[in-house]
Amino acid sequence: MYFLSGKAMPRRQFLQNLSATIALPYLDAMIPTGRGSRILANKAPRLVAIEMVHGAAGCNELGSKLNLWSPAAAGKQFDLSPTAMSSLENYRDYLTIISNTDVREAEPSSPNEIGGDHFRSSATFLTQAHAKQTEGSDVKVGTSLDQLYAKRFGQDTPIPSMQLCIENVDQAGGCAYGYACVYTDSISWSSPTEPLPVIRDPRVAFEKLFGVGGSSAERAERRRTRRSILDFVSGEMSSLKVNLGPDDRQRLDKYLEDIREVERRIQRVEARNQSGDPRELPEAPAGVPDSFAEHVKLMFDIQALAFAADITRVFSFKMGRDGSSRTYPESGTDKPFHPASHHGGTERGVKDFNMINKYHVSMLPYLLDKLKSIQEGESNMLDKTMIIYGSPMGDPNVHNHRRCPLMLLGKADAFMEADMRLHTQIAAISGNPIFVSISEAMLGWLKAYHTELLMWSGKETFTLAEHAVIVDAIAKGDADAAEAAMVKHLQRSSGLYGLKP
Repeated sequence: MYFLSGKAMPRRQFLQNLSATIALPYLDAMIPTGRGSRILANKAPRLVAIEMVHGAAGCNELGSKLNLWSPAAAGKQFDLSPTAMSSLENYRDYLTIISNTDVREAEPSSPNEIGGDHFRSSATFLTQAHAKQTEGSDVKVGTSLDQLYAKRFGQDTPIPSMQLCIENVDQAGGCAYGYACVYTDSISWSSPTEPLPVIRDPRVAFEKLFGVGGSSAERAERRRTRRSILDFVSGEMSSLKVNLGPDDRQRLDKYLEDIREVERRIQRVEARNQSGDPRELPEAPAGVPDSFAEHVKLMFDIQALAFAADITRVFSFKMGRDGSSRTYPESGTDKPFHPASHHGGTERGVKDFNMINKYHVSMLPYLLDKLKSIQEGESNMLDKTMIIYGSPMGDPNVHNHRRCPLMLLGKADAFMEADMRLHTQIAAISGNPIFVSISEAMLGWLKAYHTELLMWSGKETFTLAEHAVIVDAIAKGDADAAEAAMVKHLQRSSGLYGLKP
């Protein structure tokens, strides 16, 4: 490991040396001798929450029999080949498939809410709360999981979280069935009444993350001339490289190369869309590719770059709209998305919709490959990332919210270690070392059992959400709320261990 005069150069110093600020990845020269592995190990894992929208063919009775979503066998030796997740075979060690998950809060709670499933679902996905039926500004649902995570682990980054989407979400006012459009436009809520805006245009997302440095005049000049953001920092980068070891120089060069390549691709998209040729998406901004795959991959590249530079640790990504009529010819069917989702329960219809589900999931390996290629300390970025992928809808043909598709991609060991660390830290609050020792011993003993029981039964997402509520209550010093959250958590968990509440 290379250091300057045996000391680390602070990350802030690197940035201050640049006339047009650009975030940098962690380099060896930024980390004090002997503390590198500890600093990187203590960094919070990254979180990506992806909504696939409008359910899956595998949640239909026929689709379930054909194992179009959940494999036939539980445990680690599952067969992915018949499922929509077959493209994830190379990442099965990172994959946790969650079965029989109901999203009850997305269901109507009164007769006048019947029919509004499209407009409640997205808001419920990460909040697991019931959306208030209103077309006005008095919207209310709940704080989303990604924002609970961002409030706890995203405050040390320039951008606590970022919200992205693929399809148009700039509608205002009421949509249908008495629901404001904002319910279906956003999956991220910073509070029960504060939805967060989403970004569809890769150019806008890129500029927010990497193009904010320099003076306003420099930024305007760069946009006018279509020059790279790297052109404005080339001299400073050259000076910095002189003081870096070979590994750092290689890492920095790769990071800068990746930034430039994303820029080029965005510029090519803009040039093509502004050429006057007919577009498949005439309403979309110039920076939005007509190609679904190209759009998704650009967004994934931007997320990976942001994680590498620790600009943010939290992304939510809405990959469609329930009522979309978009077609995906690459999937093997030319049926529009929403009509295909109403498959009528026929074998042909169910299999056609599964083709679209399978195509959507096939985008994920691109992100997984990208994250795995990014080195961070002695590991890679994928080992330090949790990806939630699923839908608050089950069988879209009947608009139910039972047996909804859900999976997690991330290291099981990392989840368990974090889980154990949380419980022992809560035990430490008691000030009783015996309590801490017993907790550590019991959790260590349970680890082997815990792996088979929790990691493969699909309860991790509930555990994460419940832990976030507990931590938030403790942080606020609200003992009653913390106790209530813990009791609720234990009551749910008791059933997993075959215990009576």
